[in-house]
Amino acid sequence: MPGADVELVLRSTRVVTPEGTRPATVTVSGGTIRAVLPHDAEPPPGARLEDVGDHVVLPGLVDTHVHVNDPGRTAWEGFWTATRAAAAGGITTLLDMPLNSLPPTTTVGHLRTKQAVAGPKAHVDTGFWGGAIPSNTKDLRPLFEAGVFGFKCFLSPSGVEEFPELDQEQLGRALTEIAGFGGLLIVHAEDPHHLAAAPQRGGPAYADFLASRPRDAENAAIEGLIALAERLDARVHVLHLSSSDALPLIAAAKARGVRITVESCPHFLTLTAEEVPDGATEFKCCPPIREAANQDALWQGLADGTIDCVVSDHSPCTTDLKTPDFGTAWGGISSLQLGLPAIWTEARRRGHGLEDVVRWMSSGPAALAGLTRKGAVEAGRDADFAVLAPDETFTVDPAHLFHRNQVTAYAGKTLYGVVKSTWLRGTRIVADGVHGEPTGRLLERNQPTIDVRTP
Repeated sequence: MPGADVELVLRSTRVVTPEGTRPATVTVSGGTIRAVLPHDAEPPPGARLEDVGDHVVLPGLVDTHVHVNDPGRTAWEGFWTATRAAAAGGITTLLDMPLNSLPPTTTVGHLRTKQAVAGPKAHVDTGFWGGAIPSNTKDLRPLFEAGVFGFKCFLSPSGVEEFPELDQEQLGRALTEIAGFGGLLIVHAEDPHHLAAAPQRGGPAYADFLASRPRDAENAAIEGLIALAERLDARVHVLHLSSSDALPLIAAAKARGVRITVESCPHFLTLTAEEVPDGATEFKCCPPIREAANQDALWQGLADGTIDCVVSDHSPCTTDLKTPDFGTAWGGISSLQLGLPAIWTEARRRGHGLEDVVRWMSSGPAALAGLTRKGAVEAGRDADFAVLAPDETFTVDPAHLFHRNQVTAYAGKTLYGVVKSTWLRGTRIVADGVHGEPTGRLLERNQPTIDVRTP
């Protein structure tokens, strides 16, 4: 094997590759995987050998749904804290959502502002979604050309006034524009009419909050989105699917060739309505965590491929905004650092393997965003790795999380899967919870290796 330029050799008895899990030696040069060789392959002269024994080498996870809130709401989160939490959780690439920052990513100028803030702080590779709001149809193509990975919209109120929802006419106009240049629309799909018709009681009772965000709101919104995508031959993605009732609609649409994909999130797949205590608004998110039977059906949707990927929807806030009233508390769950162990814990209980987890949390999100160098341990990809001890457990202590505000619905839970180290383009960026300096790059659509950080 030609190996004069190989700088790193990573060896494990268990490496998850697209062809399966096997003992392997992975060679790295210039931040790129050069080869995946037999376990006993001789390291090239001068290469540094890192043998992780029986720990599992996964491709670095890709999280395409993260609210970093920076600039403007950095008391809630920020690029420094969010990307450190991501790295600690085995995530090497994240895409930032366009809202909850000030300004929102709805113009090229706003994108450049966000890039300037993120560049010096990013511990992992970071890209950006643009936003589709009623007033910015003219900005969508320029944003696409500036490198955003697609566009997020809401069909019901977003919770922040600077990012209003689209009505049906505005949705059609935005999707027509986006389809015209081959873009992707990602949608918070809850129908506002169904939400308005639901009982809105407020207070500490989780049952009342759950009733205020009925499954029908999701189902109706997704049904309408499918019809519009089919008519326009447009590419759409359903964010944070909570209602399993929508799965047959989505599966049937995919079978007809509708260009629709869908994600779910760790909280929908590992937490249930039955376990949420009254007043425990760290569990509040929209759409909501639903019942155990609904969760079982979501797992079936993952197993059969109707659900394409699992991402965090990390939506943090300051502690004071998590009041005991489900009607007024901020809706969002912080899970960026915990998604991998949370999903692995439940996946192994249900008979799934780490290859499934990689498909849902690395290769699937990478494919959604068109990140062709991410999401797999194979030659030609970025040398991004998460080294996992899958049989070790830990109990979640919020004080040990790297999120800016240590509020989490997973507090006190014992989870399988300890991330021993995380590697970004051949550099170990965190080991046993200790971080290095930020080396993440800012990513642009179709240019995933260009460093656009502001000096």
